[in-house]
Amino acid sequence: MSQAKTVSEAVATRRTVRAFLDQPVDQAVLRRVLDKAQNAPSGGNTQPWHATVLTGAPLERLLADVAAVLPEGSARHKPEYNIYPPELDGAYADRRRGVGEAMYAALEIPRDNKAGRLMWFANNFRAFGAPVLMLIHTPRYMGPPQWSDIGMWLQTVMLLLREEGLDSCPQEAWAIYQEQIRGAVDIPDDHIFFCGLGVGWRDPDAAVNSFLVPRAPLDEAVRWEGF
Repeated sequence: MSQAKTVSEAVATRRTVRAFLDQPVDQAVLRRVLDKAQNAPSGGNTQPWHATVLTGAPLERLLADVAAVLPEGSARHKPEYNIYPPELDGAYADRRRGVGEAMYAALEIPRDNKAGRLMWFANNFRAFGAPVLMLIHTPRYMGPPQWSDIGMWLQTVMLLLREEGLDSCPQEAWAIYQEQIRGAVDIPDDHIFFCGLGVGWRDPDAAVNSFLVPRAPLDEAVRWEGF
């Protein structure tokens, strides 16, 4: 994927990439991106984001640790927060289901092929082949405003990655294996693990990287007054 030349192009070309090329990412590029991202806004300049960046052998060890418990299914899932609200419904639930079905359609895995869908789901915990995985965490006492700040920082990181020609995959799914993550990297006990961010070079030929992800019309999300 070519480098984004403008912010608008970075926004338009950023997507959740689920197939990466087997190509390393230069640490100097990542340092440049993350250094620039430190300018992301945060309430009171708290800057509540923390991350560990893995590649090579440390990443392979984490993937192996998670692979070892994958066959045990939900018995080993121990997220520290609800990834989706239990009461999610209406348009929000429809959008979540819709993008999942669009992805499986692109992969040609029908609904009745539960084994095939489970096999694909397991790719989450291989970071979809990304050569770099960022693990994001924050102090437990941080509240919703600070989590919002972390989201703004992550978006800044993802757009700056597009400027470098790189792509990413934000993965809250990693939260279910926070115990294995804590066993592999040094996350303080008084921090809550939030999500992973796979980083690498997009595979342009992978169908899973090209299906349409519909967005709600602007006027469904925004109301105008006084204009």
